[in-house]
Amino acid sequence: MTHMTRGLLDQAIAATIELLHFRQPADAVLSAFFRAQRSGPRERAFIAETAYTVLRRKRSLAAWIGAAPDARQLVLAALVRHGGTSLRTIEKAVAKHEAQWLADLKARPEPSLSLAEQTDLPDWLVERLGALMPQEELLALARALNQPAPLDLRVNALKAERATVLARFAQEGIAAQACLHAPQGIRLAGKPSLSKHPLFLDGSIEVQDEGSQLLGHLLAPKRGEMVVDFCAGAGGKTLLLGALMRSTGRLYAFDVSDKRLAKLKPRLARSGLSNVHPAVIAHENDAHVKRLAGKCDRVLVDAPCSGLGTLRRNPDLKWRQTPASVAELTAKQASILAAAAKLLKPGGRLVYATCSLLPEENERIVDAFLAAYPQFARRPAAEILAAQGIRIEMPGEDLHLLPHLHGTDGFYAAVLERSA
Repeated sequence: MTHMTRGLLDQAIAATIELLHFRQPADAVLSAFFRAQRSGPRERAFIAETAYTVLRRKRSLAAWIGAAPDARQLVLAALVRHGGTSLRTIEKAVAKHEAQWLADLKARPEPSLSLAEQTDLPDWLVERLGALMPQEELLALARALNQPAPLDLRVNALKAERATVLARFAQEGIAAQACLHAPQGIRLAGKPSLSKHPLFLDGSIEVQDEGSQLLGHLLAPKRGEMVVDFCAGAGGKTLLLGALMRSTGRLYAFDVSDKRLAKLKPRLARSGLSNVHPAVIAHENDAHVKRLAGKCDRVLVDAPCSGLGTLRRNPDLKWRQTPASVAELTAKQASILAAAAKLLKPGGRLVYATCSLLPEENERIVDAFLAAYPQFARRPAAEILAAQGIRIEMPGEDLHLLPHLHGTDGFYAAVLERSA
């Protein structure tokens, strides 16, 4: 435990206040906060963890405190309720009346909570998720979404074997195990900093959630093919696809953000891949895209979405997204899918994926697309994964990954093939 001082507590509260404005993604807000403040890695970890706990548990904490609590009260309550901090530890960092307030708070009987307060989710989201699953499952899903995500790595098969990496970690005292489903995945027990680790620096390992790795195996590109990662972002999936292609063929990484694609450059240099061609596009119907029409074997569309499946990492999203922002995204998703589908040659495969939990961003987009483009058909995701030795029980034809069932972020993916 980091030694609790008044200064450290004040910093955690200042960071929380910044985050609760919800002006920007939480990770960007914290990065800026840490650039402005001088603090060591242990202090930074404490500040980030405390502020994120408030984001995760804001509703149930407010119900426990009563009235409309300010950021300071939320932080103090979060520390004693979820942070494993004793009153004696906090007493040294707060005024007498605050220590008394906390003691009284702890002595209070538990309030009775609404379902939204129990799940720490906004009302509209509880309503939508409640329509998809029984209450018991919704509570289990929410419990999983309110835990921090574990740290998953992907071993770059061009440079290393998973067994070798695991053996090396064991030697170095880094607790790790093979992921349950992803063939090149490794899950770490803690959160060691790996940015200076030789295996990271030489491109043998990359940080990537297990669920995200499985999307690459759904696309299953082969050597020598022409493949497009349509919304490549910082390129985690691009690197996986390149490795699956054994650095042969051509792999295009398209994104509308040059900032995001710039993050791919150093990762690409480390990876040893020579078949990746990053390109910034203005929109989904850019000239770059049109040139490839009807020429591609495989296309991955990891569509921009609400990100509600990633609340373990990005708890701010549940407060930043609204029914209106989701509706705006669905229009964008439909047009991106239609544009990306034009790239496929007959017999080609497209994977449409999101990290959302909502059917309007997932099945409904795919159903509407299939109704409009009868030359495309759905393929069962479980079969494609099983052919690669990856066995996941799932209802229906599409992939649904959920943190409480699979230990991954929430992901959806549909496999669409164009008739030959």
